[in-house]
Amino acid sequence: MREELKELRRQIAAGLTETGVTDEALYERIDSALTIWGRKRRLGIREKESFRKQLFDSFRGMDILQPLLEDDSVTEIMVNGTAGIYIERGSEISRWNRTFREREPLDDVIQVMAASVNRIVNTSSPIADLRHSDGSRVNIVLPPVAPEGPVMTIRKFFKDPLTLDRLLELKALTADAARFLKAAVGCGCNIFISGGTGSGKTTFLNALSAYIPEEERVITIEDSLELQLQGLPNLVRLETRTANLEGENRITIRDLIRTALRMRPNRIVVGEVRGEEALDMLQAMNTGHRGSLSTGHANSAANMLSRLETMALMGGELPLAAIRSQIASALDLMIHLGRLPDKRRCVLSVSEVLGLKGGEIQLADIFRYERTGGLLFTGHQPEQVQKWEEVYGALPRFDEKGAFFLAEREAEAAQTLFFA
Repeated sequence: MREELKELRRQIAAGLTETGVTDEALYERIDSALTIWGRKRRLGIREKESFRKQLFDSFRGMDILQPLLEDDSVTEIMVNGTAGIYIERGSEISRWNRTFREREPLDDVIQVMAASVNRIVNTSSPIADLRHSDGSRVNIVLPPVAPEGPVMTIRKFFKDPLTLDRLLELKALTADAARFLKAAVGCGCNIFISGGTGSGKTTFLNALSAYIPEEERVITIEDSLELQLQGLPNLVRLETRTANLEGENRITIRDLIRTALRMRPNRIVVGEVRGEEALDMLQAMNTGHRGSLSTGHANSAANMLSRLETMALMGGELPLAAIRSQIASALDLMIHLGRLPDKRRCVLSVSEVLGLKGGEIQLADIFRYERTGGLLFTGHQPEQVQKWEEVYGALPRFDEKGAFFLAEREAEAAQTLFFA
């Protein structure tokens, strides 16, 4: 039956001589071919409907992957060539019961997807990061880098971005941590979100963006568009561009950050820093673009600071002391995310960047995840308060139970004893 279906597809394809065939016209051609073919095979209604969908999906580029893309419970799709397809659903990874049996349809899917966003992926440029039309993040690796066949990984995002309140319901953080972070975004703290692969960095950045004042002009910079910033009418989205076949006209994250500085931004949001662009991001934060946000891969907030040092050193011939000074003055808060043993995503720490001491960047945890108690207030009262006073005319404070509030400056003396 599979070979007959392939032959039927060839017959339909042979009749598609014109370009730009609409979905309705394609369905008409498929229905006509199935009607003739079905008379010989005595297809049932369900069989015919199944074949109709399979044929349509094969022409529209996603082939057997289309049902997975339409399934909101699937968060990740991992195609290991023709060896198998694995999916993540509810934080559990399992093997799917279907696979690409031949290279040709998988190659077609990859090329259609790359062409849809003007990206090139072939044996000369075998690695590509791009986005699908539904906003999913796609990574493609072709032979010879992947000698056993094309590998494609699709990270899906929620159609309706998660909010901090929804993350609170999912127990990814506590109510007081959420209130503190909402206020920190509102007053213009520069925040960096770190975590491992699949820890929810992009989701969390999207959630924080809801608390950027809507009158501000925000520019996002990404390798491939995937951020879903909320409630921002004056939003500009910039995306990198890979080199052409001649190896020219590449536009990098660094290029976009420098361009963004000339576009009158209030805030700059860099989807993820991976290399030398870290230096440009830090310099942007240090030149008046308060409230900027970014993410990066790391095992802890302290490890993220070390990685930022390394990446910034790649971006310019500056001494380590100067780089550390840039980081310490640029960042206000570090948020580290991770997965718990039960695979649930969670905020593991919220830390304040205090500055330099003895040539080392000082971090102080405000909230820290404890195995026995969850995300707990550590007792540290924020010390970097200038931005808070400028916007709120008050200081960020927590009571002895970790409940967040804003304290008037004149009340600080009375509160000091209370918090001691």
